[in-house]
Amino acid sequence: MKLKLLVTAGDGIGPEVTREAVAVMQAATGIGGHTLEITEKRIGGIAITTDGTPLPEETLKAALDSDAVLLGAVGGNEFNSLPPDKRPEAGLLAIRAALGGFANLRPAFAFKELAVNSPLRPEIVDGADVLFVRELLGGLYFGQPRAWDKAKGEAWNTMRYTRDEVARVARIAFQLAQKRRKKLCSVDKANVLEVSQLWRAVVIEVAAGFPDVELEHQYVDAMAIHLMNRPKDFDVVLTENLFGDILSDESGVITGSLGMLPSATIGGKVNLYEPIHGSAPDIAGKGLANPLGAILTGALVLRHTAGLEVEAVAIEKAVRKVLEQGFRTPDLARQNPQGLPVLKTAEMGAKVRETVQQLLK
Repeated sequence: MKLKLLVTAGDGIGPEVTREAVAVMQAATGIGGHTLEITEKRIGGIAITTDGTPLPEETLKAALDSDAVLLGAVGGNEFNSLPPDKRPEAGLLAIRAALGGFANLRPAFAFKELAVNSPLRPEIVDGADVLFVRELLGGLYFGQPRAWDKAKGEAWNTMRYTRDEVARVARIAFQLAQKRRKKLCSVDKANVLEVSQLWRAVVIEVAAGFPDVELEHQYVDAMAIHLMNRPKDFDVVLTENLFGDILSDESGVITGSLGMLPSATIGGKVNLYEPIHGSAPDIAGKGLANPLGAILTGALVLRHTAGLEVEAVAIEKAVRKVLEQGFRTPDLARQNPQGLPVLKTAEMGAKVRETVQQLLK
């Protein structure tokens, strides 16, 4: 099997963590005789600096010609004064729209070894395994009209969804729930927003085709509390764009660090994969970044695009095994009374790579 992978490492810590993810993927696929054909292009701040745009045409063309796209992170403080449509994040939104992926999968599962890092009690998070399915191409991030009238001192965004947009992402969420614990929680704000009332009505309609999946509804504010009080009660969580962005980031407390969270965007022409942490410019280039979220994202590439389940599971097991052995990156060692070994970004990547090779051999 040959997988054409476009790597857009982006800004800040993006190149550092992406480098380790690609190396682990190559180690996993090479043992089975599979090949990764890697192309590298620019996106985000580095593209603004070099090409004058956050998403160069050649990057978009390469993305559409690939089997999958692996993104690092975009953004930097030096671009904050630019208009929203000129910032690095505009490149991310544009490539998402062009590739057409509408279902963003964000798994958040507890690592027993990282329980000390979570502000939640171990008995609350131990065993938690939540899969967020976030609608990615609608809502406030893409709805029109939107504007900032500086002269009048006002700005506006539009939360907008169609029946078909809700139905297609709901179907994917129910299908995933069927393969897991057959529970789905749909999150909205139907007591206030008409958009959420449409969302809830359509989800109920789609649920009729999945009688084996238990459906519940939660308001987004209540869900933010429930995730912290009883995360083990949830299996698949279906959300619109903004709510999913916030709630899935909040779930970083379940894993012990935001740097542990991967994501996959599916349903379009080409799948897009990225860890959900930001570019963290304050630690960029210092070897302090946690590459495990990016490495786990690489496992999702192999699972959802390449169909290499054995290799994907090996990567996930290797991450757990390295943590079991006591190795940590700085963000995972903030509470380190036992003096566990703290590794730099490349060192952690090498540990996972070696472990993957041992598991597959």
